[in-house]
Amino acid sequence: MPNLKDELHSSGWSAGCVCFDNITTKRNKLILPCLISSRIYVVDVGSQCRAPKLCKMIEPVDVFWKCNKGYLGVPHSLPNGDILIANMGDPAGNGKGGFIVLDGETFELKGNWENECEAPPTGYDFWYQPRHNVLISSAGLVPKRAGRGFNPDDLKKGVFGRRLNVWNLSCRTLTQCFDLGEDSLPLSVKFLHNPDAAEGYVSCALSGIIYRFYKTCYTWSVEEAIQIPAKDVSGWILCKMPAFTADMVISLDDKYLYLSNWLHGDIRQYDISKTCKPRLVGQVFVGGSILRGGPVTVCRDEELKCQPEPLVIKCKRVYGGPCKMQLSLDGKRLYVTNSFYSTWDKQFYPNVVREGSVMLQIDVDTEKGGLTVNKNFLVDFGKEPNGPCLAHSIRFPCGDSTSDILA
Repeated sequence: MPNLKDELHSSGWSAGCVCFDNITTKRNKLILPCLISSRIYVVDVGSQCRAPKLCKMIEPVDVFWKCNKGYLGVPHSLPNGDILIANMGDPAGNGKGGFIVLDGETFELKGNWENECEAPPTGYDFWYQPRHNVLISSAGLVPKRAGRGFNPDDLKKGVFGRRLNVWNLSCRTLTQCFDLGEDSLPLSVKFLHNPDAAEGYVSCALSGIIYRFYKTCYTWSVEEAIQIPAKDVSGWILCKMPAFTADMVISLDDKYLYLSNWLHGDIRQYDISKTCKPRLVGQVFVGGSILRGGPVTVCRDEELKCQPEPLVIKCKRVYGGPCKMQLSLDGKRLYVTNSFYSTWDKQFYPNVVREGSVMLQIDVDTEKGGLTVNKNFLVDFGKEPNGPCLAHSIRFPCGDSTSDILA
């Protein structure tokens, strides 16, 4: 990229909403909004897939003046082809939710998406379901405070979001809000892929709770589906280490849900055949803050009998914890990176910043459930020519489990 300190965080395709019986939609432009600079890049990856080219750049001043928004998060393609991008704050870094819209053909900035309604206090991720005329968005963090790193003093001060927002997709209005608890920090939002299913999940990073949201007649409800307990520790910033669920993926057949636990270091696989009662069927540790021999000692653990061993692949010690994930279309390969956000990486996993992050492959048992680290696969971003680099979002050119929205 031609600029510094953008913080390329999330990414999305210029085409993501596809018909249920036709998933051959062509994806030739990658949308890259920036979390810190509020700049937007559009990259042509279709003309030459091994030689991507920057084809458009929207400067932050345009986003600031036209939308009074900033700190851009997750992008998705809308049913009409336009690009919707969630934002976390205003130009000054104060918390402010909502969305901005790009034209799906010219990629010109159209303006704000929401239709003259109250903007949520914060924003981050979203997912929508056209058949139910609904869009659901999560809360995120207040950018100018979160950008300084995790500060325990910020707890109970409103820095970490707590709301789940329900929008009317066609009217672009906010219809319901759910308070998920103090300092819950809802991040990842996913609907089931079946376009007739009116339900999905949201993961709350600081509370370790995953809520199920579902439609009841003409309104929506939420209920607790999964609770990952915090661990009593010493040698860490707090006496309790929460389960920081940074990302969540649902397989295309809606059989399994995957969670990445960035602080504890594990990836979890849940059978969601009974959506209201997910069942843990697979778990593997790929790093984290509670590894044996590290500075953190686990004093009390409701789940583990001993601290996990460090992970070494191809003679490289893997530092950091699992963050963003992407699942192959057949559900058999789960890929994971281990950078969350550069400021937080420096605070919790300085070795990742010094040596660069990695991408790992987790082999999935799609019949009975189960996860295994593939010891023959390693992408080392510390060896990049202009590195070391911090890898985050993953996309498949043929479509993937976190970009395809079936209409």
